[in-house]
Amino acid sequence: MSLTRYSCALVTGASAGLGAEFARQLAPRCETLVIIARRAERLVELAGELEKSHPGLRVLPLEADLTDPNARLQAVGHLLSKGLVPDLLVNNAGMGDYGEFVTSDWMKIEAMLRLNVEALTHLTHALLPSMIERRSGAILNVSSLASLLPIPDFAVYAATKAYVSSFSEALRIEVKDHGIRVMALCPGPVHTEFGEVAGRSPGTDFGAREWFYVPQEQVVREALCGLACDRPRVYPGWKVAAAAVGISLLPLAIIRIVMATRPRK
Repeated sequence: MSLTRYSCALVTGASAGLGAEFARQLAPRCETLVIIARRAERLVELAGELEKSHPGLRVLPLEADLTDPNARLQAVGHLLSKGLVPDLLVNNAGMGDYGEFVTSDWMKIEAMLRLNVEALTHLTHALLPSMIERRSGAILNVSSLASLLPIPDFAVYAATKAYVSSFSEALRIEVKDHGIRVMALCPGPVHTEFGEVAGRSPGTDFGAREWFYVPQEQVVREALCGLACDRPRVYPGWKVAAAAVGISLLPLAIIRIVMATRPRK
């Protein structure tokens, strides 16, 4: 399948995990690739790797804490000052927190809300007008299979991802006539650094079995293929896709019972 080429793609949370993999798979399909994250050294290293592997590609690493609204504005302003207007926005940056809500650290919860919800919405709001003006572009929002469920011990994280999926669906309808594609990527468990950040203690067991995990490369590959086909959502991996179908068929009363009996931490 021939995937879409982009003049300028922007990937948030690109220092590791799915963000870095998005950057690697987008590199051969971009003229300019903007990668944003907090860890500058990792970004510079990734930029060097990609420019060496793909002659002619321009990679711009931007260090920014996307939980800070001023940092977001500065990042967008820096792009515009260089004449860069992304025609693909990959809102990948996100974090989780695993454990009972009542014992959570509010600073971490607040950061999660700002990153998973506010930053994603803010960057979309800032970059969408230029896409509408050109009548082309694409927005890929990284949600989660968790967006379909109220998950004990993942209460706030699952709620933020429910927002991402709902926002993506509504925005897709609003901008369709402007030639802009919007898609929500809803992966199940993936081996990334997400678990290290979400866990409150080393070696936290999130309850997912190894056979349910999907490799990063497959998640990103299916995401980009889904975006090229203008799919509203992608659940990468047939097991995750099957789980999503099963969940969608269950009445809320049954979901409540299942979640109440789910093994806890």
